[in-house]
Amino acid sequence: MATIVIITIAIALLFDFMNGMNDAANSIPAVISTKVLPPILDVFWAALFNFIAFFLFGVHVATTIGKGIVDPIIINQYIILGDYMGL
Repeated sequence: MATIVIITIAIALLFDFMNGMNDAANSIPAVISTKVLPPILDVFWAALFNFIAFFLFGVHVATTIGKGIVDPIIINQYIILGDYMGL
């Protein structure tokens, strides 16, 4: 049981890391192609604002989801892992 929990947490952390990288990558090409900022400064801004967004905006979305949208009684590690794997 502990192994499936550890695997589920590792996959969830990997997904969060990859999703954050994709979000930043989607904003960079538009700014570079319009020549609003040089590429080095644009990448720096994307990294900086992705890092400080948590401190400015908090965890409002996670709080909303955690308050009644999903019933925690029916969620377990198998459902989380199955949802991530597309099962």
